[in-house]
Amino acid sequence: MRTAWLIRTAWPLQFSGKTVGIVGLGRIGMAIAKRSEAFGCTVIYHSRSENPGANYRFYSNLVDLAADSDILVLACPLTDETHHIVNMTVINALGPDGVLVNIGRGSLVDEPELVKALLDKRLGGAGLDVFEWEPEPPKELLDLDNVVLLPHVGSSTVETAKDMADLVVKNLEAYAMGRPLLTP
Repeated sequence: MRTAWLIRTAWPLQFSGKTVGIVGLGRIGMAIAKRSEAFGCTVIYHSRSENPGANYRFYSNLVDLAADSDILVLACPLTDETHHIVNMTVINALGPDGVLVNIGRGSLVDEPELVKALLDKRLGGAGLDVFEWEPEPPKELLDLDNVVLLPHVGSSTVETAKDMADLVVKNLEAYAMGRPLLTP
C-alpha cells in the first residue's frame, strides 16, 4: 500500500538564468535541456559518452559538472555504474547554493549522505520524486523547508500510459523484424 503525503515548502527557487547540469542526456534528459533553455538557462551535461548532436557542453567528470551547476538534474538509468553516482563528493561540489533534482531512480543518490548534507546546509536544496527506499522518503526530509518531495507520478497520465504502450509495441515489432530497437 502506497503512503500518501504532501510536502509543504517555503523555499523560493529562481530557475531562469541558472546553469542546469543534466546527468544523462537521453530522451528525457534532452527534453529537460530544451525546457531549461526556454527559461534562459545554460545547459551542461554528463553522460557515459559525449552526444555529438547536443549543443551543450559535455563534462566527462561528474564532480566538475556539479561544481559548475546551480541545479543538478538526474535523468540517467540505474545501473551498477550509476548506483550512488551522487555521493558526498558530488554533493559537496554542488555546494550550499546548489539544488539536486532526482527524477531518475532513488538509488542514484547516496540518500543518507543527501540527508546529512541538507541538515548540515552543505547542499542548498533538493527536489525528489524518487527515493532509495520507495515508496517512503527519509523521515528527516519531511520537515525541511528546502526540500520538495512528490510521489513519482510522471507516468500517471492517460497520454503517457498510451505512449508507453505504443513504444512497447514498436519495440516488439522492430525485434520481430530484425531491426534495431527504438529503446533498447
